[in-house]
Amino acid sequence: MIPPTMPPTSKSVDKSALSEASNDATFQKSSFYYGARKMSQNAMKGNVMNVFDRQAKKLQRGRTAMNKDYRVFNYLKDEVGYRLSDRVYDINRKFKAGLDLGCGYGHLSKHLTQDAVEDLVMCDHSSLVLEKACPPEDATVNCRKMVVDEEALPFEPESFDLVMSSLSLHWVNQLPSTFSQIMRSLRPDGVFIGALFGGETLYELRGSLQLGETEREGGFAAHISPFAAIRDIGGLLNAAGFTMLTIDTDELRIGYPSMFELMEDLKGMGENNASWIRKLHLHRDTMFAASAIYKELYGNEDGTIPATFQIIYLIGWKPDPSQPKPLERGTGEISIKDLYRLDEVVKNATDEMVKKTAKEIPHSREDDGEKR
Repeated sequence: MIPPTMPPTSKSVDKSALSEASNDATFQKSSFYYGARKMSQNAMKGNVMNVFDRQAKKLQRGRTAMNKDYRVFNYLKDEVGYRLSDRVYDINRKFKAGLDLGCGYGHLSKHLTQDAVEDLVMCDHSSLVLEKACPPEDATVNCRKMVVDEEALPFEPESFDLVMSSLSLHWVNQLPSTFSQIMRSLRPDGVFIGALFGGETLYELRGSLQLGETEREGGFAAHISPFAAIRDIGGLLNAAGFTMLTIDTDELRIGYPSMFELMEDLKGMGENNASWIRKLHLHRDTMFAASAIYKELYGNEDGTIPATFQIIYLIGWKPDPSQPKPLERGTGEISIKDLYRLDEVVKNATDEMVKKTAKEIPHSREDDGEKR
């Protein structure tokens, strides 16, 4: 989601040198040029959805696992994993076989108990991350780990009753294909519960970087990865065959001393930008300009800056004959056009029901005589 490098803290940058470097022919060999050419080649092959460099993302996340303090940066994913586990427990059912897709460091799995799932498979694209992933705190849950690419699930059809994914699918290129594979791996009446970043995530950082780069370099590149819009998620799930959908959003606003601490934490989470056309470096002047713009436009009164993370939660079920079905069209007793006077409609319907019930209750003559 962010540029992978931090600005230097010493020595000023010669603007003339920057101008010469930007005009140099060697700029054509930069990663930006290579990424654009690579993406165009993929598009020519028909793979128009190839936006992210999955291998680069795997290496980025693997580097986080080699940091001694990698757990310090897990606060956001731990919070979302905890909230997603609540949605698992809201379903009044004990699942026999469950899958945590893109488990990370066990942000979701560690909250699961035997009351929720008996057998759990934890999988992640990075073997280094998976090695350090926390299993469920309830030792009675049968748990095993597998290295799995979210874009190519190796599981047999109808292998799981529950599939979960917490903040992993926003790096998937072929999201419709992944949803279809999840559907195929679920048993009838199985459920998919997930969370991913929405389109409003880090809008402050996105806008500040664009303004800062435009001011200092005369143009801007995409430094924040694209995210799915909530209006599209329902359509993708429907297209994959899921029914009884539940989709809602939540926003987490976290304060940071400055833009640089925010970017450092994002890098520590393994959320660096991994698009094919990413720029590997940002000039120091651009970074400081973006930081000043960030504080000016979005800064808090205490001098900190906020960062917004939009979380999309989704629940979808695999169809099964035992599931409740909607009534046939035209069987409703209240028209949608009467919603504006719903209280009046409900009161009238209640009065009619009371009158009808009173007429149906028989009164014998003996009872009448006793009352007299």
